[in-house]
Amino acid sequence: MATRKKNEPLGAEAQPFAELMQQMTHLPQISPATLAELQADYLKQAAALWNGSLGQGEAPAVSDRRFSAPEWRANPAASFMTQLYLLNGRTLQQMAAAVEADDKTRARIKFAVQQFVDAASPSNFLATNPEAQKLALDSHGETLARGLQQLWGDVQRGHVSQTDESAFEVGKNVATTAGTVVFENELFQLIEYAPLTPQMHARPFLLVPPCINKFYILDLQPDNSLIRYAVAEGHRVFVVSWRNPDESVKHLTWDDYVEQGAVQAIRVVQAISGQDQINTLGFCVGGTLLACALAVLAARGEQPAASLTLLTTLLDFADNGILDIFVDEASVRLREATLGPDSPKGPQLLHGQELATTFSFLRPNDLVWNYVVGNYLKGEAPPAFDLLYWNGDSTNLPGPMYCWYLRHTYLQNELKVPGKLTVCGEKLDLSAIDCPVYIYGSREDHIVPWQAAYRNTQIFKGPRRFVMGASGHIAGVINPPAKGKRSHWIAKSTALPADPEAWLQGATEHPGSWWTDWSAWLASHAGAMKPAPKTPGNRKYKAIEPAPGRYVKVKA
Repeated sequence: MATRKKNEPLGAEAQPFAELMQQMTHLPQISPATLAELQADYLKQAAALWNGSLGQGEAPAVSDRRFSAPEWRANPAASFMTQLYLLNGRTLQQMAAAVEADDKTRARIKFAVQQFVDAASPSNFLATNPEAQKLALDSHGETLARGLQQLWGDVQRGHVSQTDESAFEVGKNVATTAGTVVFENELFQLIEYAPLTPQMHARPFLLVPPCINKFYILDLQPDNSLIRYAVAEGHRVFVVSWRNPDESVKHLTWDDYVEQGAVQAIRVVQAISGQDQINTLGFCVGGTLLACALAVLAARGEQPAASLTLLTTLLDFADNGILDIFVDEASVRLREATLGPDSPKGPQLLHGQELATTFSFLRPNDLVWNYVVGNYLKGEAPPAFDLLYWNGDSTNLPGPMYCWYLRHTYLQNELKVPGKLTVCGEKLDLSAIDCPVYIYGSREDHIVPWQAAYRNTQIFKGPRRFVMGASGHIAGVINPPAKGKRSHWIAKSTALPADPEAWLQGATEHPGSWWTDWSAWLASHAGAMKPAPKTPGNRKYKAIEPAPGRYVKVKA
């Protein structure tokens, strides 16, 4: 590294960024005073880093795990480059936060800046990653050879591998809870699970998972399966396994998913069990579909739900989390023009890989660049991880259904307004759903913020219970009690104030999973115990094939 005297002008490493800041002075979105303050602070910190690299000061410790390997600190050039990169990233984000614009525009700028910053990390490139370089030298190039092989494999697969996909097979070591497909149509298969107890609750239990993912997130392994847990607790469990749409069903609408999907599933479970009322659960978009179905049935004078559980579900779309930055009038019109029923080519499919890529780039360091570095630069095969295998098993969506969902929920937030929307020929009023409701939100959820999940408590009029769990959208939900992980919050009072933060102030943290609290609540609505059925289905709805069925095995 070239030597330089203390307080000399910055070297070439910092000059391009300083010039970029100079060029920003003409932008009216950032006040000149704020920009000048950021620039002065940046130059001060950059000078301190340079002087530290000359041995005239101690370089600050780096907590970022991308640069935690000893090779980063052992190499003075790499250490300086790391510190400067982190400083550049912080300053760019400060500039994005200082843009004088509306909240949505500022959020979009911050997101775009963060994408650039994460992509530009020196850890992502062999020429600037001393850890990857050392591995290549020590292995005589074998790590690079393996990395190229894995890169070529991912090019053929069309996505960055997050796990060893060859280690899993649906129905063999994921989605293994014993059961039988007892109904199918062009939209879904209905699975009834085999009893694990000699007696079961009289009221059956129907789960509606999200149609943008495969249902087996609820049945990954026996020790973390919500489905198996519910069966073991004495419930007669039915699960909707959505079809992975192909060209033959690309015309289907939101109404189809409600009427032919959730409503049809409710009718079949009623018929098989002989029960007029059943317990129901919806997860994420599955919860939105299920709530729509119950509201449609309420408009028809029916109340088939003895209880409703909503897991990380949006009904009030006033706060959509990070996904809100992708939705505005122009973007929705573009989707309608390319995927909707009135597009020049007619209705089209939204391909699952596009959705999967979007969700991965919501957390690019964890779900993209981490694997680029490990798989390609270090030549490390990604470990076998059931949740990430499920995450990569993407599903398509019919364009008309997707476009309706975008416009009327994320963009116009009409679902919560009584009578605003007509679905399946009925005016929707979610408050007309007459049953106890259990609402769950995850504290670190970036897709359905817990505050947004909490707002569902203001929609329903009957008995409601809200519980918040630790962690995110998936890990917070899939948290079996036996693991003894994480915690959850329950309010001492049954009051549900309009302000989520007011609820949180009155809530108490409890160690472990929220499943036990929910299980006790569900049992109170499940009816008396009776002998478990000896066979699945009934005379009308007979066994079609063993679980998990054909539909879940279809790749996008």
